[in-house]
Amino acid sequence: MSDTIVELSRLQFAITALYHFLFVPLTIGLSILLVIMETVYVMTGRAIWKDMVKFWGVLFGINFAMGVATGITMEFQFGTNWAYFSHYIGDVFGAALAIEGMMAFFLEATFVGLFFFGWDRLSKVGHLIVTCLVALGSNFSALWILIANGWMQNPVGAAFNPETMRMEVTDFYAIIFNDVAQAKFVHTISAGYVTGSIFVLAVSAFYFLQGRHREFAKRSMTVAASFGLASALSVVVLGDESGYAATEHQKMKLAAIEAEWETHPPPAGFNLIAWPDVERRENSFEVKIPWLLGLIATRSINTEVLGIKDLVEKTKGHVKRGLRAYKALQILRQDKTNKAALAIMEIDGKFLGYALLLKKRMKEIKNVTPKDIELAAWDTVPNVLVLFWSFRIMVGLGMFFILLFGVGFVLSARRSFEKNRWYLWIALLSLPFPWIASELGWIVAEYGRQPWVIEGILPTFLGVSNVSVGQLTFSITGFVIFYSALAVVDLYLIIKYIRRGPDAYLGHNTDDQIAARPLHVMP
Repeated sequence: MSDTIVELSRLQFAITALYHFLFVPLTIGLSILLVIMETVYVMTGRAIWKDMVKFWGVLFGINFAMGVATGITMEFQFGTNWAYFSHYIGDVFGAALAIEGMMAFFLEATFVGLFFFGWDRLSKVGHLIVTCLVALGSNFSALWILIANGWMQNPVGAAFNPETMRMEVTDFYAIIFNDVAQAKFVHTISAGYVTGSIFVLAVSAFYFLQGRHREFAKRSMTVAASFGLASALSVVVLGDESGYAATEHQKMKLAAIEAEWETHPPPAGFNLIAWPDVERRENSFEVKIPWLLGLIATRSINTEVLGIKDLVEKTKGHVKRGLRAYKALQILRQDKTNKAALAIMEIDGKFLGYALLLKKRMKEIKNVTPKDIELAAWDTVPNVLVLFWSFRIMVGLGMFFILLFGVGFVLSARRSFEKNRWYLWIALLSLPFPWIASELGWIVAEYGRQPWVIEGILPTFLGVSNVSVGQLTFSITGFVIFYSALAVVDLYLIIKYIRRGPDAYLGHNTDDQIAARPLHVMP
């Protein structure tokens, strides 16, 4: 398969995945915020909280519809652009996606209609239960998608079958409770909660700056600042757990993220700032914080963090063992009962994917030289420069979110949002930051996994379909045009409803009603 086809296939999936992920975190975040707001409404009976649920629910609905429209196309790409990938691991990957559709998507899609049209048909508690089920569906959807993705990062609970030439499930329990998947899930949904909170915070700040819907905005900002602060702190803690999982299962990704070319005596220092020189395989300059990487990555002071060069040396050994498994597999394809070949597969079969890396430069794995093995081993090093800075910008934004929500929480307690217009402007201008952080997070997760589509099992270049450059160029162009049109529609609708505000949508002036309504009166 030509490099152009591989890169275009990756580009197409990256475009669709990153675009789809613009909607996912906001859907997850807003769903929980709606539950919080409606819970307050049920407990207090104050109509403003119902108005808040309805207004933010409209923006949730727009985003939910866009997420569905952009997510469906990704499912089809597994068959159109990644046919061998789908064939090779379909038994494992397909099961998680099927459960996501049955358990999560249909749950969410069913109750989202009741959420919008059930206000006059359900009791207050009944409608709150519906809202909770919508939120549960959103989070369940993320869970099963991340179980599938986590298995790609750490393929447990499955084994290669020489007879079918496919990966097959051996322990579905292990797949579900894969520590990488669970760490990614809690980290990702926490990032979604941050996104939803900043969205509510920024839009509410916009209303304050315009002098409109002040009571509505004050309550919305209070909820967003409180929930956002807890979520932002969770992102940091759970991100540490994801890093620890990478230390266990994806050592090369961790070394690339930290631009650790050499193995240093434990505990390793953390490169706060550096400029990785990929050609020379060293850092042009670096500013280190002693001990920090060792403490984060290993949670100890006496465990070393292997550098890229040492990991490459280990990978050479994996390639050699993979070659033995590959040769045994060729024998088994002719004689399925060959005991010697079966014994080799039992010992070295898990390294078969490393031998497949050699196919990038040779169609048939024959007469492999030490130079071929070295090149294959260095192919397992992802782009260090991209990962290093993507990770640091993401972490920097995470620290900013904690500060933003922390200040907002204090201002909320003092009831002084309106008196601090500087904070309102910062909150408004911060609106795009959680999306930038989320997209960078996916770049770190997925780009850091290269050259594997399934870590240690299947190289990315072997997973693509037999399609032409022309077909890929046409489909990518079509996706860009279609998604650009969707982006225009989405932004138009969201801006339209934000500018109109809750009064225009709900058919009454919420601020006037609040001023006139006794606090103890039920709606």
